[in-house]
Amino acid sequence: MTVLAYTLGVLLFVVGIAVSIGLHELGHMVPAKRFGVKVTQYFIGFGKTLWSTRRGETEYGVKVMPLGGYVKLVGMLPPGPHAEHPDKVRASNTGMFTQLISDARSAEYELVSEADEDRLFYKLPWWKKVIVMAGGPTVNLLIAFVLFGVVIMVHGVPETTTTVDKVSDCVIAATAKNADKPPRHCRASDPVAPARKAGLKPGDVLVSFNGTRVTTWDQLTRQIRANNDGAATLVVNRDGKRLTLHTNTTVSARPESEAHLDKIVQVGFLGVTPTWRNVKHGPGFVVSTMVDDTGRTLQALGQFPVKLWHVGRAALGLEQRQSDSPMSVVGASRVAGSVASNHTIAVSDRLFGLLGLLAGLNLFLGLFNFVPLLPLDGGHIAGALYEALRRGVARLLRRPDPGYFDTAKLLPVAYAMAVVILLMSVVLIYADIVVPVQS
Repeated sequence: MTVLAYTLGVLLFVVGIAVSIGLHELGHMVPAKRFGVKVTQYFIGFGKTLWSTRRGETEYGVKVMPLGGYVKLVGMLPPGPHAEHPDKVRASNTGMFTQLISDARSAEYELVSEADEDRLFYKLPWWKKVIVMAGGPTVNLLIAFVLFGVVIMVHGVPETTTTVDKVSDCVIAATAKNADKPPRHCRASDPVAPARKAGLKPGDVLVSFNGTRVTTWDQLTRQIRANNDGAATLVVNRDGKRLTLHTNTTVSARPESEAHLDKIVQVGFLGVTPTWRNVKHGPGFVVSTMVDDTGRTLQALGQFPVKLWHVGRAALGLEQRQSDSPMSVVGASRVAGSVASNHTIAVSDRLFGLLGLLAGLNLFLGLFNFVPLLPLDGGHIAGALYEALRRGVARLLRRPDPGYFDTAKLLPVAYAMAVVILLMSVVLIYADIVVPVQS
């Protein structure tokens, strides 16, 4: 049953990725067709074609590897300088990159007929180019927003309560290596936890700590940490009765926060964990969640090269893999399988957990595709904006129109980025196989 649930979770997640890719490409294709651009292909996946059909001038299909997709917009590259006809390029090509650009232009204009001259992508006004190229990643952001909305407004998000779930038997100091792992079993040499000495029990509802009313678990945690090894008086509700318990907190090594598990500090420790419940929120909370997650994702993108370096070292056995390290689709699928097969949580929690995972992936894909480098969508957007800027400046200075921006000049950057992305994918996939992130 666990294997079946794991497999089902992986399959559902892969299908979700494929649907997200398909909608991303629709975000490009629909506005392109509305603006009159000729679109010859719409495919989900790469590699060998599994199925395809033609509707009008566009071939729609699915390929064997559902890890990407594309739409073929005719005329992405201008014909080039000194070209007398769209299918002609410069007579001499003396360098490797010049030859690559020449070949790319030639391949581009094999699909162009005289009737298509006014249907080429590069001839669109700059703002239409921006709409077409931004359409894909914008769809990913909308998918993320909708999925986050479903999770938050329909299912709710887990939040701590002031009710005790577990009471520690002993005090076990945290280290950077074990901070994100389940605690080991108590040993005879470990000191008894203050909460156990006080007589706290699962189900107790904490009312006050040292005379201060307890309203949230986070507030209680701050009070306990600040109490160091001082006296602690706790008032709890147990089975409808109010009890006062006495103990002393102890100083122990703990992670600074959930976001910084690798940073260990010496703080007051009691030895209790809270119960959790799902709390539903409105649209405002969905928006704030998107804003917060967008900020964290942008920060993660900025730190990506450093984190990838550590993933590579972990894959070679030179260090432990961090719990917040980046993952490939393989790693994310393994997490999806683990979530789906975790029978310690309710089926509804598992289902909405998969939706939350898919929402986070779409948020990352949307923001990553806005990076202003080819072959990412952001590279085309940057080219269109540069075209608008230089043509606008030319008009202001009463100079001749410089014409369309030649994105073919950036193809060397695109090829280099493609190699980098391929290498990153290989490193992450290998690491996700040999040293997967523990979910």
